[in-house]
Amino acid sequence: MKTLGLIGGMSWESTVPYYRLINETVKEKLGGFHSARLLLYSVDFAEIEALQQAGDWETAGRLLGEAGAALARGGAEGLALCTNTMHKVAPQVESLSGLPLLHIADAAAAAIQQTGLQRVGLLGTRFTMEQDFYVARLRQQGLEVLIPPPAERQEVHRVIFEELVLGKVLEASRRRYQEIIAGLLQAGAQGVILGCTEIGLLIDSQDAPAPLFDTTSIHAHYAAEWMLESPSHPTAGQR
Repeated sequence: MKTLGLIGGMSWESTVPYYRLINETVKEKLGGFHSARLLLYSVDFAEIEALQQAGDWETAGRLLGEAGAALARGGAEGLALCTNTMHKVAPQVESLSGLPLLHIADAAAAAIQQTGLQRVGLLGTRFTMEQDFYVARLRQQGLEVLIPPPAERQEVHRVIFEELVLGKVLEASRRRYQEIIAGLLQAGAQGVILGCTEIGLLIDSQDAPAPLFDTTSIHAHYAAEWMLESPSHPTAGQR
């Protein structure tokens, strides 16, 4: 089993499921008393969030790259960023850490392709929905990606930062997300990516009439399979 380094804390609310899901997958695959070889570097999200708002992605990338380097010194053989948005700085993290990164968009694309779907909606922070680092990577793998209109993108973003990262799960926000998902389906999406690791705290498969792809769960299982050297996914770092 390989040792995986997790860079979490963005937010800690959505980092917790990674530890549980990776260990559950290892237990399921290996049985007995087996558990996952994991190292966790949990950052102070207040620092990262301030850099996001300031658009200072270079400094954010350096901080996460230094976290990855610390995990490498601790014995990690690969990395998983427990967040969608900060994959914007994935190249810096790989470069500064010297370790392969299991990219969350690759994990999502693989899961979607297994279902045979080609056109998907995307919910996430406005950075994830609007910038190319995530959407373009999905499109490179043959997927058509739809995002909500501007006002709805802002509402999705607001709920993430004002509620979910603070551990607040409100029924009114669940209903609003359901409406936004319905709009994406009406626009032609065959399923919807929950492209922020906190969204799964609010929405699950029972909340929509089409497949929902929870990137927290997908990424955690993808990481566990990599640790166990499953042949179902390419080695991290391969493109």
